[in-house]
Amino acid sequence: MKAMRLFHPAGLDNLRLDDASAPDPGPGEIKVRIRAASLNFRDGLVIKGFFPVADGLIPLSDGAGEVLGVGEGVGAFKPGDAVVSTFHPTWQGGPIDRAELTASPGGPAQGYACEEATRSVAHFTHAPAGLSHAEAATLTCAGVTAWRALMVDGPVRPGETVLVQGSGGVSLFALQFAKAAGATVIATSSSAERCERLKALGADHVINYREMETWGETALALTGGLGVDHVVEVGGPHTMRQSMVAARTGGHIAVIGAVGGFDIDTIPFAILQAKRLRVQGVTVGSRRDQIEMIRAIEAHDIKPVIDSRFALKDLADAFRHLDGGGHFGKIVVEI
Repeated sequence: MKAMRLFHPAGLDNLRLDDASAPDPGPGEIKVRIRAASLNFRDGLVIKGFFPVADGLIPLSDGAGEVLGVGEGVGAFKPGDAVVSTFHPTWQGGPIDRAELTASPGGPAQGYACEEATRSVAHFTHAPAGLSHAEAATLTCAGVTAWRALMVDGPVRPGETVLVQGSGGVSLFALQFAKAAGATVIATSSSAERCERLKALGADHVINYREMETWGETALALTGGLGVDHVVEVGGPHTMRQSMVAARTGGHIAVIGAVGGFDIDTIPFAILQAKRLRVQGVTVGSRRDQIEMIRAIEAHDIKPVIDSRFALKDLADAFRHLDGGGHFGKIVVEI
């Protein structure tokens, strides 16, 4: 079979299509024909060498496809089942433990930029009924992160207000999950065209942060001065102050990432203390979170938003598109 590998030194120029093998499944394992994968901000950090990984790593943490074969003792899956990968295969559920965060695919473990993969059953769940492989491949990181942030760590209740930033995968899933939960959603974006697309997806209010740098005050005003109940914070240090301004007293800020960069390390401590904010870091979620998210996706007929599709051989171009920041939704690699 073929797989894309990352060789040292890390970088887009050292992504190469190579030969690989996936053995027959042993006890407790399944073999999967990977049909699609998707890109995440974290995958880009791996490619750029931000995280140290083994030479020849197969990147990409999100993969979906159909089961080719099952090993001894496997009862939950059968050949032909549509499945989607898990990000923390050793974190089954419950409180998180650091020891359960060491086997993530796409770094440090082998990922899904490949045609076939043989893994233990913990590395997969059933995919949602009615979704294509490409749509299912968007769920592992972005979908589960949004679910964990809002529905587990939140949790969002009907009538509450959620603020989401931008139009990346996590933010769009958060918008859809929040609306399904009966919340009001305020979304920020950088252009009028994207703001209209966010409205079409269900956002109740949109703020163009290019035109309104103090968008936290604008969000506060939209809530009558009370503030939003939950913020899905993806910008990182550059946007944290505005998120805190937008939040209500006692509000919840789910810290997802830092797509705006890491070059600022100060936190507006006075706002944090005065508002008694709950700032919660999110590192995707457990396998149980993924199973529960999939049930909700099926119940509410939620469809992931796909921005664009690339072939496996064009993985470097897919990352260039991700780095350009012009995407709306998920970037998918079809295999």
